[in-house]
Amino acid sequence: MTGSNTDIELIEKALSGERRAYEALVKRHQQYVFTLAMRFTRSREDAEEIAQDSFLKAFRNLSGFQGQSKFTTWLYTIVYTTAMTHLRKKRHSFLSLDDEERPVNTAGFQSGDTASLIEKKIERQYIEKAIERLLPDDATILTLFYLGEQSLDEIARTMGMPAGTVKVKLHRSRQRFRSRLEVILKEEARELL
Repeated sequence: MTGSNTDIELIEKALSGERRAYEALVKRHQQYVFTLAMRFTRSREDAEEIAQDSFLKAFRNLSGFQGQSKFTTWLYTIVYTTAMTHLRKKRHSFLSLDDEERPVNTAGFQSGDTASLIEKKIERQYIEKAIERLLPDDATILTLFYLGEQSLDEIARTMGMPAGTVKVKLHRSRQRFRSRLEVILKEEARELL
């Protein structure tokens, strides 16, 4: 059901009572919703809770989806507000720049991985480390823009701010991301020497 139906078709089927249609929507978007939730909280349990709450809220309000934007924009707005509410309640503190470095995790590597695949996995770990050190808004904007492939207007709707503000924040987020990544790479290079 997930491959041939669009999000709109699945929503229509779910609204007409087909339970599997909403399950297909969840399956289609669960990994990205979880990834976005992890940008706000560094706890897997909290991210799972945010993702589950977000899908539950989306289901309860599915009839309110107007179709004026992509379903993903609407869904990620729910994830964003759910995460902000969760963080306010929990008063969760994010990693600071002074936190200890974590070594590159090699647990996910298989003995048969090619050199280029291993390089990509290591590169992704460095990127994840750099994103973890960003403020939540920076991490969210970068995640929505690059991983979610959302436009500035879609991000603006998701985050509830003007598109011009998102454009400026995206530019500044890229700069902060680049500087965090450079610090991490320099520290890793020093450890190798």
